[in-house]
Amino acid sequence: VNQYDSEAVMFDPQDAVLVLEDGQVYVGEPYGAIGTTSGEIVFATGMTGYQETLTDPSYDRQIVVQTFPHIGDTGINGEDPESTRIWVAGYVVRDPSPNVSNWRATGSLDDDLEANKIVGISHIDTRKLVRHLRSAGVMCAAIFSGDALLDDNGKLRTIESMLDEVKSTPQMKGMSLYDEVSTKEAYTIEPCGEFAGKEPLFTIAAVDLGIKAMTPHRMAERGCRVHVVPSTITFDELEALHPDGVFFSNGPGDPEQADPEVNLLRQVLDAGYPFFGICFGNQLLGRALGFGTYKLKFGHRGINQPVKDMTTGKIEITAHNHGFAVDAPIGETVDAPFENGKYGKVFVSHIDLNDNVVEGLQCVDIPAFSVQYHPEAAAGPHDAAYLFDRFVDLMRSAKEGTRNA
Repeated sequence: VNQYDSEAVMFDPQDAVLVLEDGQVYVGEPYGAIGTTSGEIVFATGMTGYQETLTDPSYDRQIVVQTFPHIGDTGINGEDPESTRIWVAGYVVRDPSPNVSNWRATGSLDDDLEANKIVGISHIDTRKLVRHLRSAGVMCAAIFSGDALLDDNGKLRTIESMLDEVKSTPQMKGMSLYDEVSTKEAYTIEPCGEFAGKEPLFTIAAVDLGIKAMTPHRMAERGCRVHVVPSTITFDELEALHPDGVFFSNGPGDPEQADPEVNLLRQVLDAGYPFFGICFGNQLLGRALGFGTYKLKFGHRGINQPVKDMTTGKIEITAHNHGFAVDAPIGETVDAPFENGKYGKVFVSHIDLNDNVVEGLQCVDIPAFSVQYHPEAAAGPHDAAYLFDRFVDLMRSAKEGTRNA
């Protein structure tokens, strides 16, 4: 169940084997589906919310390690998924719960992973694995179980042959994935809660780059009609929706490989639409303003990340899922670099207190802002819900002709 030297590793056909790009090997038990899967291996620090994690499209092509040891206690239900399917490439847990205990549960996590063909591994030392990823950085990896452990002659494969397979896995840097996870057809979320059945206060065009279901719901709770549209939408098609504001969602992949979305966003900014971006949307606003982006060593993933609001000094505990960040100066208001300050001044509005990574951008002269984390709070916490109110206020100011970002 621990890390082995790859030359001396022992396993049998009933095991599951996790092989990292740098040659580290972990032997455990199969969890979920049997087979093989590969991707970038990352870790998520939340103690709860595993169902929301699994169904977050931002985890496309990634093997997720849960740092909390006990996973699956509350089973799965039909209310908590953030999309229509599980997106993770693979799943790594230490101690899967043998029992399901929750009044909403409709089945076990193990069965759900198996039904969705998600290959996983359990009963390994996830603490040691995560400590390694923190020091070495995230990397490619693969999980092997069942027939995937055997060669063409039915004999156990060598670790070297598995490692060759891992090394052929595409790196996340340089990968464009948002079209892969985006909706193919536009759909609309109508106002809900106290606004249900009423005329919408505002209309939002939400560009789906890997959107979580709770995000348009949070806007609908505030009286907004939300048109969730594909990533392939043109600016003319977007304008035809007559939105009061435009939103860019979270999503997977490298923001440097999203030039079409950056160009679309610049058209949105040029037209004066109030803009709000989350996660990938924050990185795209950074790029549209002329800043660069870069890959983090191991990223931020989980629902317990501390962020400071630089405008209020308030500390928020927030939900994250990102491996890239915006490269912008902290602690000063600067001219946005694109086309000699075409979009006016901008400042970093939020920072991560663990490593001072940029977690938000606020434009001064145009109605646009963004955050790197996930204020929709699925599966929590709720500290950052005010950002949806801020977007509503921005649209209200624009509608009343008093727009001042």
